[in-house]
Amino acid sequence: MNSTAFHNADILLPKKGTDMNKWSVIACDQYTSEPQYWDEVNNIVGDAPSTLNLILPELYLEQDGVAERIDNIHSAMDKYVSDGIFEEYKNAMVYVERIQSNGILRQGIVGAIDLEKYDFAKGSTSEVRATEATVIERIPPRIKVRQGAPLELPHIMILIDDPDNTVIEPLAKAVSDDSKLYDFGLMQNGGSIKGWLLDEGTQEKIDSALSALGQQDTFNKKYGLSDTPVLLYAMGDGNHSLATAKEFYEQLKKADPDKDFSNHPARYALAEIVNLHSDALKFEAIHRLVCDVDNDKLIAELTEALGLSETAESDQYVICVCGGVEKKLYINKKSSNLSVGSLQNFLDGYLKANGGKIDYIHGADTVKALAEKHSGIAFILPDMDKSQLFPTVIKDGALPRKTFSMGHAEDKRFYIEARKIK
Repeated sequence: MNSTAFHNADILLPKKGTDMNKWSVIACDQYTSEPQYWDEVNNIVGDAPSTLNLILPELYLEQDGVAERIDNIHSAMDKYVSDGIFEEYKNAMVYVERIQSNGILRQGIVGAIDLEKYDFAKGSTSEVRATEATVIERIPPRIKVRQGAPLELPHIMILIDDPDNTVIEPLAKAVSDDSKLYDFGLMQNGGSIKGWLLDEGTQEKIDSALSALGQQDTFNKKYGLSDTPVLLYAMGDGNHSLATAKEFYEQLKKADPDKDFSNHPARYALAEIVNLHSDALKFEAIHRLVCDVDNDKLIAELTEALGLSETAESDQYVICVCGGVEKKLYINKKSSNLSVGSLQNFLDGYLKANGGKIDYIHGADTVKALAEKHSGIAFILPDMDKSQLFPTVIKDGALPRKTFSMGHAEDKRFYIEARKIK
């Protein structure tokens, strides 16, 4: 067992009788510019046991009182453990079927990723890799949540490139009602979800299939390479959460170099693996919202720096929406292989020199509405072909940060499972 970086884990779930609709809330990095969404979550949950009390929505990361929020999270974790609301499933994997808001089925397996086999640095050759640039400045505030926390909850989704459906898809016929752990509707148009406990024999089949997928010869043939280190697991969602878990684990090792951490719970991070080729996964661009800047000045400098024109002279473009005016502008002075990279490179330099605020928004209509509301600029970007993900990361390293999103915000991973990390 465990011949790759994906392992079983001691998984915690709330005991039978818990209102799972109130228990399960969406990933903390969603709706960061829409406080009304999180207000409504709070109204729905009320005083019921909920993962809302165990996470820090990133909406609040830079607001006053964040230290108190983190203390409250740790206290809630301690209370839930001491109150005995969890059932622990030892050496477990959970097969998940999520019906998204659009009615499409997404399948996955919840288990643990070995952080010793993960490196988020650009140019990494580890078995588990980041697909987008990791913003180091975003890690320390997240480590504060993890420090002192007895539990972790995953919104991490990791992709495998399995076009022949050898790992996850066969599980639909391998489970039964006897092994079902949960089956409920998700709040706020999140669709519905079911989960089944996988027995040891099924876990061994998963491990064998993953091992076969990661064989060097198979990898070389698939991507037309020669002895390039195997990329078996590529980050889909939750890049900074996995990076935080990795950095926290490395800090523990540095603080106590003589200690054996080989079996320490912090060596692993709970995550769900999903097949890149699932019909449910639609790669969509993440758009940019820029506020608190001189809009005319930024657009003028952007036009000069990227050689923008309204005539199609390039395969890269961005749609700029400002003051109610929408223009499709082609990028003739590229600084990246992707439109998003050329734009992001400019915005990073401009905002550093001139100030201003940038946010990363899912949905073209949403970013346009927010630009109008905040008198800012919306940059709408083209979608990325998901078949290019693995080859691009293998050959070029991590993509620019916030390059793509796997579907709409309401279809992101909801928190359900937990794991002890102390």
